[in-house]
Amino acid sequence: MRLVFAGTPDTALPALEALVASRHEVVAVVTRPDAPSGRGRRLEESPVAARARELGIEVLKPAKPSDPAFMDRLRELEPDCCPVVAYGALLKQDALDVPQHGWINLHFSVLPNWRGAAPVQWSLMAGDEVTGATVFRIVQELDAGPVLGVITERIRDTDTAGDLLARLADGGARLLVDALDHVEDGDISPIAQQEEGVSYAPKLTTGDARVDWTRPAFAIDRQVRGCTPAPGAWTMLEQGDDEPLRIKLGPVTVSDERTLEPGRLSVGKREVRVGTGTTDVVLGELQAHGKKRMVAADWGRGVSLGPDARLV
Repeated sequence: MRLVFAGTPDTALPALEALVASRHEVVAVVTRPDAPSGRGRRLEESPVAARARELGIEVLKPAKPSDPAFMDRLRELEPDCCPVVAYGALLKQDALDVPQHGWINLHFSVLPNWRGAAPVQWSLMAGDEVTGATVFRIVQELDAGPVLGVITERIRDTDTAGDLLARLADGGARLLVDALDHVEDGDISPIAQQEEGVSYAPKLTTGDARVDWTRPAFAIDRQVRGCTPAPGAWTMLEQGDDEPLRIKLGPVTVSDERTLEPGRLSVGKREVRVGTGTTDVVLGELQAHGKKRMVAADWGRGVSLGPDARLV
């Protein structure tokens, strides 16, 4: 089949590579426009755009998929199907109607669980034991189209959102190619999603990433890992009349002891403990505002904390 691939971030690269290596022909990619990046805020093209250029594939960057010039070019390309991975823009029906076999999306959850922009992060934070990836045909309703294939993946005890997403991107790329093979062969029938059990995973905000130390240690562990690497879990260090200090947190380790009240700190030679609503957690790496990321124990040895110091 002739394919126009739509994707933007690094997460979409395994699928692009798998499609290029498949029996199908990727005639163009659609990606988001160049965006400011880095300290200098220079415009940079997306990872998908950069890789497509290396591969000699035409790159389309419409401000909106409904732009008339883009729609004209899409029709000229005459794709049989448009596979999608983390493109980042909503598609209207006139675009969906262009390819004979529609637009087929790789989504990183087992639908109908966690429809939306951040399924891996919310699955981790919800305490799910298993997640996965789903290939489905796109319809106007958010992530509600009929399913063409599913894989599942156990969430490991140390998984961050970045770890889990990387594995799902690799496994999902193979699933996407397999689904497209069957679509071309005409031997697969999409299955409608269940109407029960729908949950949503909106884009994470900074507020979602702030740790509430009165919650159970398990929940805090999952929240921190779900927010790693982005947007990054954080908390505020308060002590006396000093200005509160914002601290970004890396993954923590759940202890089997309860020695501290929620938010209270215990700084030892080899570890920094914090109380939660259940057992203590041991901090891993952290980054105080304006400072470099460091091991929590090293930070503890270099900071002066009074008896009233606490995280809030």
